[in-house]
Amino acid sequence: MQNRPLRVAAIHDLSGFGRCSLSVILPVISTMGVQVCPVPTAVLSTHTGGLGDVVLRDLTDYISPALDHYQRLGLDFECVYSGFLSSVEQVDHCLDFLRAYQGSLSVVDPVMGDHGKAYRTCGVELRGRMGELVGEANIITPNLTEAAMLLGMDYPHEPLTVAQIRSILAKLGELGPDQTVVTGVNLADDTMANVGYDRARGAYWRVNCTYVPVSYPGTGDIFASVLVGGILTGDSLPIAMDRATKFLELAIKTTYSYGADTRYGVMLEKSLRWLTEDNILTGYQSL
Repeated sequence: MQNRPLRVAAIHDLSGFGRCSLSVILPVISTMGVQVCPVPTAVLSTHTGGLGDVVLRDLTDYISPALDHYQRLGLDFECVYSGFLSSVEQVDHCLDFLRAYQGSLSVVDPVMGDHGKAYRTCGVELRGRMGELVGEANIITPNLTEAAMLLGMDYPHEPLTVAQIRSILAKLGELGPDQTVVTGVNLADDTMANVGYDRARGAYWRVNCTYVPVSYPGTGDIFASVLVGGILTGDSLPIAMDRATKFLELAIKTTYSYGADTRYGVMLEKSLRWLTEDNILTGYQSL
């Protein structure tokens, strides 16, 4: 038995204000009993969603030396989890991390855009190379915009049938990942769901979520982080999806009830305790 918690190398940006990226990844995964080693890709004064002129410092030249140091120390990581990248070169550095810890769980959140549009920080070349990371991953967690980008298809503005979303999930699986989760999908049966696909089992899953008429930054980071924590601590894919969906719904509804400024992200501080409770999760369904 090892005398330490499981470890995750989290290759993401750090936004000082706005509750997203490493500022939510660290508390969420730590609360679930897993140690997080942050590997920042950039440091930002705030996130880029409506808080004025952002101060950004790119850390491309940090990632590779950090990996070298960890390897000299003989550090092991049970998971490598990547997200927002601030330069094309960082794709190569993430690939180096994934290959250095090939026996570990590899999770790629291909942060490229939302609501049918690319983020202004994610140019054409970076979007083009994100597929290389996806091809090396065990699990990917795109939203529907990012799924469309990865597949080179138009963003679907209309609700999707079960057959359509199963086709999208299967095509994403063909890119290489063992398991795929697509978040925030509007389905033609008037539900919103997070949907998943386990390629080895040929199994498709859905967890319905309640629609709240607001949008907060950082929700994708929170969802993927709970998913990572769940998988590492023994959840099956559908149970981890259910756990992530329920926690995010709690955090969103809590924040919405206070009428807080949406730019400031969800009130994570009031919700984290839920992750320490022994919750029975049965909200997942076959898709």
